[in-house]
Amino acid sequence: MFYHASITDLVKPIYYTQFMKLDFLKYEGAGNDFILIDNRNETFSLVDDTETIKKLCDRHFGIGADGLMVLQMKNGFDFEMLYFNADGREGSMCGNGGRCIVAFANHLKVIEGETNFLAVDGPHYATISENGNWVSLQMIDVQDIKTDGDAFVLNTGSPHYVLEVEDLASKDVYQDGKTIRYNETYSAKGINVNFVEDLGDHYFVRTYERGVENETFACGTGVTAVSMAMAKKKGLTGRIKNSIRVPGGNLNVNFNYDGNSFNNVFLEGPATFVFEGSINI
Repeated sequence: MFYHASITDLVKPIYYTQFMKLDFLKYEGAGNDFILIDNRNETFSLVDDTETIKKLCDRHFGIGADGLMVLQMKNGFDFEMLYFNADGREGSMCGNGGRCIVAFANHLKVIEGETNFLAVDGPHYATISENGNWVSLQMIDVQDIKTDGDAFVLNTGSPHYVLEVEDLASKDVYQDGKTIRYNETYSAKGINVNFVEDLGDHYFVRTYERGVENETFACGTGVTAVSMAMAKKKGLTGRIKNSIRVPGGNLNVNFNYDGNSFNNVFLEGPATFVFEGSINI
């Protein structure tokens, strides 16, 4: 007996993949780089898609970034900022990301000159220069600073570990930072690890960031934490202004400190447009 194949038996099924076109802009703040998505029309449906966000941030197979941010409307505020780490998970506050999304909102004409917006750690006020390249972002007040040996531990919108060291330029920040981030104390929730060297007229800071799981060129909440920790360590009070050098550039941190709490805290620095594009996902 012979088997007679029909045409449907011989032709393999064809599978079609449906793509979604995603428009984006890329910004960086002192080397901390981000993918920015305008979601005012509520078409971005990937906020729970960890794997896709991770792929978009991948520097080999995606756009490449330290994180991804979504700008969307929020009653009572100019806009809302949603931030996702490079691992695809929603993150805590990102200071340089906050400055970049302010520049993005200014570019979109959502704001002009100043803004009040909502982030994961609460409301933020910010101003932007006329040329749109310099953003001053108000950070949260901080009361609680703990110690861990010679290090300081505090939360400036994200949790930070601050340790003063010498010869920071030659330090293995990736390995040493990773060791602290994954030690018995911090491994469950993770922590950002900052190493700081006092160079007299400024601080030099390098940071290992959780969520990126590597050293980044800058960390806004990190340099804010460093400035506070060093003020406490030195016993400084009053209006304190610090210049910070990071691998990606320079930042300023200003705040009031009365010996117990830090308030009127501002993180200042560049927020620069890099390029815009679209990608099929």
